[in-house]
Amino acid sequence: MARMESQRIAVLGAGPIGLEAALYAAALQLPCTVFERGRVGENLQRWGHVRLFSPFGMNSTPLGRARIHADQPQHTLPDANAILTGRDHVTAYLEPLALSPALISSIRENTAVLRVGRRGFLKEDYPGDIRRAKEPFRLLLRDDKGKESIEEADVVLDCTGVYGHPRWLGEGGVPAIGEIAARSHIAHGLEDVAGERKAVYADKTTLVIGSGYSAATTVCNLAALADKHPATWVIWLARAPGTQPIRRITNDSLRERDHIAVRANTLATRSDGNVEFHPQTVVEAIETAGPDRGFKVSGHSGGKAVSWDVERVIANVGYTPDTDLYRELQIHECYATLGPMGLAAALLKHGGGDCLTIPSQGPAALRNPEPNFYILGAKSYGRNSNFLLRTGFEQIRDVFTLIMGKLHLDLYKTR
Repeated sequence: MARMESQRIAVLGAGPIGLEAALYAAALQLPCTVFERGRVGENLQRWGHVRLFSPFGMNSTPLGRARIHADQPQHTLPDANAILTGRDHVTAYLEPLALSPALISSIRENTAVLRVGRRGFLKEDYPGDIRRAKEPFRLLLRDDKGKESIEEADVVLDCTGVYGHPRWLGEGGVPAIGEIAARSHIAHGLEDVAGERKAVYADKTTLVIGSGYSAATTVCNLAALADKHPATWVIWLARAPGTQPIRRITNDSLRERDHIAVRANTLATRSDGNVEFHPQTVVEAIETAGPDRGFKVSGHSGGKAVSWDVERVIANVGYTPDTDLYRELQIHECYATLGPMGLAAALLKHGGGDCLTIPSQGPAALRNPEPNFYILGAKSYGRNSNFLLRTGFEQIRDVFTLIMGKLHLDLYKTR
């Protein structure tokens, strides 16, 4: 447990959770540095055209809103019920927060954290022993010019998320034959198919792989593109059986999420919007001759061999945390999700279902065998996609009760 006010805190990632953690530290007058591989809100910017499922009131905090009001009284914040795109959330909230005098000097953009270790200790030294906390963490950094350096910190909050680390699309989670060679030509994440990337997808046949909300969003946007460009076709592959790829949540209070589910299921079941849906399908091989040369994709659907010749491939098959970052630390990882074991076990007890109904798991669930190293935000959920920003804010509150040694510390209640 880190109690001294001189403790140096390193926050990895300047997304919604990283910035909020830094703001919380600043409010407690704790020295803190934020290391961001790209720019503030980098991951949100990469899917900036997509509307968030949750409203602004759930995606911001009393602490953050008060800070912006105090420092930039001319800035108008969105209504609490507003549904913003990722790009709008960065512009309306994250960037003003990052420009706050409380944070601006502590954020180091274009600085990647490559590895985190502990001075004087290897991974196997003193397992789960508090003596490891006597020495600081060593962070290997690389700036945008390729220069490497070392920084030290007493507490590390890993808020790097998972968006930049897509899974493989082959059956069983291993690369399909040819996928490693073709990977740079395959799109991952939420492509702006009807906007900035329209010219890439209009009047083309695109294979979309995945059965979650990301794949559903991509398919819906491609179908909208097909309304204006009728030669646009979508082949949608899902691993799960059933004619409806997205399970609707009863009385879903997140209307945007339910809208995507309804629209995607309609497209799948009616073969509407130039969409062809194939459930219970796995990819076994993928070949490409290079950029804009198309793909030949083969696999099995319903137990039968299938193949397609397509011009584009989008793999929305989920993400996995980058665990190489802390390979030399003593992190107890869940064997199923790769999230921290304490939190993963608590989430497992809750089961699946609506992420809105998952309660806070408390400070104890955030602990690792490695003293003073905490994984927060989407990365703390590992391969589990049920993370909400609201959950991350609760984690920040909880982790600072551990850092400060004050069980009932809650800066959100005082605002």
